[in-house]
Amino acid sequence: MKTRSPYLNYITDYMITRHYSLRTVNAYLSWIANFIHFHNKRHPSSMGDNEVVAFLDHLVLQKKMSPRTQMAALNALAFLYKHIVKNELSLNLDFARSSRQPKLPVVMTTDEVKQVMLNLQKRYYLIAGLMYGSGLRVMEAVQLRVKDIDFDYKCIQVWCGKGNKHRIVTLATELIPLLRNQILQVDEYLTLDLQNEQYAGVWMPHALSKKYPSANKSLAWQYLFPSYKLSGDPETGEVRRHHFHPTCIRKAVKKAVKQANIMKLITPHTFRHSFATHLLQSGADIRTVQAQLGHSDVKTTQIYTHVLQQGANGVTSPLSKIL
Repeated sequence: MKTRSPYLNYITDYMITRHYSLRTVNAYLSWIANFIHFHNKRHPSSMGDNEVVAFLDHLVLQKKMSPRTQMAALNALAFLYKHIVKNELSLNLDFARSSRQPKLPVVMTTDEVKQVMLNLQKRYYLIAGLMYGSGLRVMEAVQLRVKDIDFDYKCIQVWCGKGNKHRIVTLATELIPLLRNQILQVDEYLTLDLQNEQYAGVWMPHALSKKYPSANKSLAWQYLFPSYKLSGDPETGEVRRHHFHPTCIRKAVKKAVKQANIMKLITPHTFRHSFATHLLQSGADIRTVQAQLGHSDVKTTQIYTHVLQQGANGVTSPLSKIL
């Protein structure tokens, strides 16, 4: 394992004690380390706006990175200077902005969705069904708790999604029997875990762990897709049962796509793209789709209308008139 500097270790401890997700911690540390190395290991406190601008320019002009990647770097450095250096960056940084056009999302046909799901291993079928049937991101799917499934109103509560936002999404009726069976399996795991003296219960959001101290061992709060093995909590070392790792799902989808002999570049996120596109295709209002996806700006959702306007769904080819 690569050893981090004391300074990066300090930033790690700062973020963890303030309950940043491990994914955010690792992403921010990577950008901060890259920034420091770019400036020949100068300490961030000896640098400021000019050095940040030079780094952001480098990402675009030399590395040819996308707007999203450049913004991720800026967010990490803005955090660094606001919370660690205690000297906030200017709001009017004059850096070269990436001119790369965002890619249109890859979308499966309904038949392709069916073929991929049929080729998935049984343990991943339900997750794919939720990503396509409810428009969930892969992390939103694996982080679902038993209590988040509302069978009465046929909906799913998504807590702390991207941007730390909450939303309610639709639940396909056809998945209800599979979900009930999945909850029975979760209950079996919990029964076994409670017999283990070292078991500390499922991880709980920190405020709720204090408010409901016994909830971590209740069925309602268990992950809907629990890991097959107990493991140590990376923060405390306590024995817990985590959820499926998203990497396993990516590998399973890749394998299923290959077996289905589909040439498109399909990832788990493609199920979400397909959900949005197929909803619009069936006549759903774009505002409804925006709410289901959890987009703050409808402009983000409009990318799917661009997909529908390509080819046969938009302009009729002149070749079609002569053949």
